[in-house]
Amino acid sequence: MNRSRSSRNRKVPQPPDTRLTRSSSSQTRHPEPAELQDSWQGPCGKQRRKQPDSALAQDLSLISVSRLDSTSKGTMSTAGSIPMQACPSSESTSDQIVPSSFPVKSSSRSGLLSVARLVKLGRCKNILVVVGAGISTPSGIPDFRTPGTGLYANLEKYNLPYPEAIFNIDYFSNDPQPFFSLAKALYPGCHRPNYIHYFIRMLHHKGLLLRLYTQNIDGLENVCGIPEDKLVEAHGSFATASCHLCYTPYPAEEAKVAIMTDNIPTCSFCAATVKPDVVFFGEDLPQKYFLHTKDFPKADLLIIMGTSLKIEPFASLVNTVRSTVPRLLLNRHAVGPFERVPLRRGDHMELGDLADSVRRFAEILGWSGEIEEMMRTQEKLMKSFLQGIPPVVTHGSSSSSETEDMKTSRPRAEGSCSEDTDSETDSKSSASSRASK
Repeated sequence: MNRSRSSRNRKVPQPPDTRLTRSSSSQTRHPEPAELQDSWQGPCGKQRRKQPDSALAQDLSLISVSRLDSTSKGTMSTAGSIPMQACPSSESTSDQIVPSSFPVKSSSRSGLLSVARLVKLGRCKNILVVVGAGISTPSGIPDFRTPGTGLYANLEKYNLPYPEAIFNIDYFSNDPQPFFSLAKALYPGCHRPNYIHYFIRMLHHKGLLLRLYTQNIDGLENVCGIPEDKLVEAHGSFATASCHLCYTPYPAEEAKVAIMTDNIPTCSFCAATVKPDVVFFGEDLPQKYFLHTKDFPKADLLIIMGTSLKIEPFASLVNTVRSTVPRLLLNRHAVGPFERVPLRRGDHMELGDLADSVRRFAEILGWSGEIEEMMRTQEKLMKSFLQGIPPVVTHGSSSSSETEDMKTSRPRAEGSCSEDTDSETDSKSSASSRASK
């Protein structure tokens, strides 16, 4: 397996000329591209960037933030009756919030509408998508950090010194059993892609997806039909396995069988423990991760979904697009650079239930029907693949290009748990919810 000089551990991120490390928290503010260039003295005494003259910048002159009602414990606050405006004092370098004397129009969908308008106008043809564990929770896979239900909150039985130790390579070297016990539940095969995964695939189907960067190790992006060349699994996957010490490749299926039967696979070369090629804290990132050096400067829209942006160096990627590029955060909470007040011009947030936000975005774009049809078609192809039956191409609403996508992105099927798959359930629940309305 190709490995780079970039690694993930719990140290503070180092400068670019040294070895990159993975950190479990991102406390430093990452600089924005060209943040200090082309600036002017604002009316409140703060240096501000000069507005570009491009039509794209004019389309992004309105920054919108919407906060939806949350389905989690507590409720998400909505926009207050008194609009707020940022204006720093001369003694302070931080942004302060003071009441504005002018009413500000707000809409719960204004962020989605602004970005959807750019897509419909053809302004966004190289879209980058950055995702985390939140996009897989509708498929029944817990995320890592949600209090009470997240993976890190339910590891007491493993007697770990701290939750992240289960993905620490040094701890694994000393005691691999906790990770292998957890891996039995994490192995692909019991879950299916949901609407969010297929929304991303629709971006590819429309010829708009430059690349998908995922922190997830569940493999659902591949299962839903996103081609390998459009996918960067920054934290690895279960698709391959190797010795954690000498990196000698090991048959992935044999490693899975050993783990599922509570055995420890060992390297035939050095006798060290073998593990799936999931990137641990302290391990090198895959070489494919460094496509970001070409992709992010080229992007004309960045969509960020279902991530806490806590893990470095992945979290810093969102700050490497050009300063004029719009960024859309679809998440339960504001994270990373979206926590700053005021937001950078061109940044948009849609906060609340991620699956609901993505469905609304698809409706505004006019893609809902196509996505649901894609889900049905992919499930049929998946069942045929698992049963060894050649897929039948019909001349219905499914296009031949969708079938071609399936051929070029053969799913890494690891088995299945039930006939009624998660994506089918997701599609059925969508239809029933619309009928109830």
